[in-house]
Order: sequence, then C-alpha cells, then structure tokens
Amino acid sequence: MDLELSRKQFRRLLDMVYIGNWILNSTRGEDRIPDYDEVESLLFAKAREEGMGILAEDYQGEVIPSRAFAEGGIHEAIMDYEDNVFFDILAEDLARRDMDDVPIDDSNYDELASRIEAYISEFERNGTDNIQVDSDIL
Repeated sequence: MDLELSRKQFRRLLDMVYIGNWILNSTRGEDRIPDYDEVESLLFAKAREEGMGILAEDYQGEVIPSRAFAEGGIHEAIMDYEDNVFFDILAEDLARRDMDDVPIDDSNYDELASRIEAYISEFERNGTDNIQVDSDIL
C-alpha cells in the first residue's frame, strides 16, 4: 500500500496514532492490544527514516515515540480531551440521577438536556470545587 503525505500531514498522523494508541492501551497494563503498538512502531520507524529521528527511540527492540515527542505537548491535548469527557459524563450521570434514572424518551429529553447544560455551566465556572460527597462513605 502506498500513501502520499506531506511532511506536515505525516506529523499530524503521528499525533493521531499516538493519541489513538494511548486511549486504547494506556490503561491496559500487560493486556495491551499489540496490533496497535505494532502500527505505532511502524509509523515512528518511518518518521526516523524521513529525518524525524527526534520523534522516535528504541525500547526493548521496538521503535516507540520518543520522550521528546511524548513531552512535546501531545499529553496536553489528551488531558484536554479527558477533562472534557470527564465533565460531560459526570454532567449526564448527575442529570440522570436527579431524574431518578428514568428511561429517556421524547417526553423527558429536554429536561435531561437542560439539567446536563446546568451541570456543564457549573463545571465551567467552578470545576469540581462545589461537588460534595457524604463523609460517611469516605
């Protein structure tokens, strides 16, 4: 298979592959999905061949993203994503809880959406500062 990419497009592809593999494998411990590691390794080896050697390094016989790559801002993008997803999921979970976890349909969807938006607005203003948990469970 041949794929023609500009240097900039290839660099963006490296970012996307790293982010995708991070999401798929970073929490799996020893149960990683090796196919994704292999694709990542192939692309970072190609980066080295294309004069982007600073982005790749060897580890236990495999080519992996270098420390310079990983510390070059890619994790800030991942953290921004994780923060947004965290607050979206939390807002929806709290809104559904407030509605006693009833099934959502056309009759109550607007109420759910309104509650989610209220929580999102609160989180945008205050983060988690106003969230309280009963101290009895801690």
